[in-house]
Amino acid sequence: MNAADVLKYGHLWVHKHLDGLTEEQMEAPDVCGWWSVKDIVGHLASFEWVLADVLIGFVDPRLTPMLNQFTSMDGDSFNAEQVRSRHKKPVAEVLAEYDQGYETVRSLIPRLDAEMLRQPGTLPWYGEEYSVEDFIVYQYYGHKREHMAQVAVYRDKLKDSG
Repeated sequence: MNAADVLKYGHLWVHKHLDGLTEEQMEAPDVCGWWSVKDIVGHLASFEWVLADVLIGFVDPRLTPMLNQFTSMDGDSFNAEQVRSRHKKPVAEVLAEYDQGYETVRSLIPRLDAEMLRQPGTLPWYGEEYSVEDFIVYQYYGHKREHMAQVAVYRDKLKDSG
């Protein structure tokens, strides 16, 4: 697997689904539960920073505050706190944070050994049978596809109502 490509195509998929949405449309609630598209992007931004910390952790595990928070909380609490922390920010700021997180991850991937990325058990908190590449596929690519499917349904509703 090429982790850099998987990350790139997930990122492009997000932007494909966001293109053309107005700020008002991005802030409308109830796209995913009560979350707006902006909240979904904020949620995905938090996961970009978790992945950045995962990758940084192989170089210096002391520099992983987002990963520490992610692994010390249950998923629902982490998601609620992260979305809440971005909820009042402007759409452009939330999207810029998501993009910055992606760029950070993109710059870190080539610095890591491809064999290590494939090695099961390198993320014991995720599961001994999984590798960093597995984490990228399931928690990033799959996660983005899932949420962008929700955005696609929302976009369909916009077309139907307008």
